[in-house]
Amino acid sequence: MALGKLFKSLLGGAAGSAQPQPTEAVDYMGFAIEAAPIYEDGKYRSAGFISGEVDGETRRIQFIRADQNGDLQAAIDHSLLKARQIIDEQGKQLLTKTHL
Repeated sequence: MALGKLFKSLLGGAAGSAQPQPTEAVDYMGFAIEAAPIYEDGKYRSAGFISGEVDGETRRIQFIRADQNGDLQAAIDHSLLKARQIIDEQGKQLLTKTHL
């Protein structure tokens, strides 16, 4: 079984390698933003989650963008910037969607 894990890691298929790991939430205009860059092909894709309340229910929407960075912190910063832009453009309406 250890041999299988070795091959997966060599081929870029290590468990959880592409799964977003959200940062601590940042408040912005009544929304909570969690940056969760996705690691793929040696770079981090800008992504994350935006949460907010609609009719007393908290909704959490995932967003993924094409932008990539080689540095994790740069990807986190860019993900937060993109989330703020989404909120500025769409407001509460974005919480009616399943993903962005």
